[in-house]
Amino acid sequence: MIQVFPANSRFNVDHGWLRSRLSFSFGNYYDPNNTEFGVLRVCNDDDVDPGKGFGAHPHSDMEILTIVLAGSVRHEDNLGNVEVTTTGEVQRMSAGSGVVHAEYNASQSEPMRILQLWFMPNQRGLDPSYETRRYNSEKLKNALLPIVDPQGSEQIVKIHQDLTLYLCRLDKDKNITFRQEEERRIFLFVIEGRIAVNHTQLGEGDTARIESLSHLSIMAGEDAYLMLIDLP
Repeated sequence: MIQVFPANSRFNVDHGWLRSRLSFSFGNYYDPNNTEFGVLRVCNDDDVDPGKGFGAHPHSDMEILTIVLAGSVRHEDNLGNVEVTTTGEVQRMSAGSGVVHAEYNASQSEPMRILQLWFMPNQRGLDPSYETRRYNSEKLKNALLPIVDPQGSEQIVKIHQDLTLYLCRLDKDKNITFRQEEERRIFLFVIEGRIAVNHTQLGEGDTARIESLSHLSIMAGEDAYLMLIDLP
């Protein structure tokens, strides 16, 4: 089953300095029928003005990923981590037993766009931790490149959950396939362009929640940039 959520169905937030498009209930937006997909709790597509951001605030028992699509984000936390993450990098913060952090657009002149994703961890009360990884952007071309998984590596962020997150830049008319194990889910997000998934059309900003399908065929109707998450 492929359930499509068009871009215009996402809840839009505009705080002036922040424009956010929400795929799930978050903050003041609450829909009891749209709070999660498997262990995925948040998928926010954020544009942040230069020099602006989210002041110090707490989290616990959540795996938080930030994928930088444009610009750079400055992260600070009470663990002593201070780091700037740029386009082509991904950061993971395990809130665990509790952490306080802040995130800002690191530039005073350029806008920033990030995807922020929250996942339930595989156990509660973990020691808080943080890491970033730079992946090889050239390997995104017409292939699903894993940038997050449970093992981690020099170019893959480790996450405390049984999931793998892939990015792909698919040229027009190119096709890739993905085989899925039984009783797992796929969350698909079209960052740019247009694709067909098993002949189901998805445009820029659309998402799909996919269950009970063992084989996906993804073809680009135009040059496309997509995120695929294999979830329990």
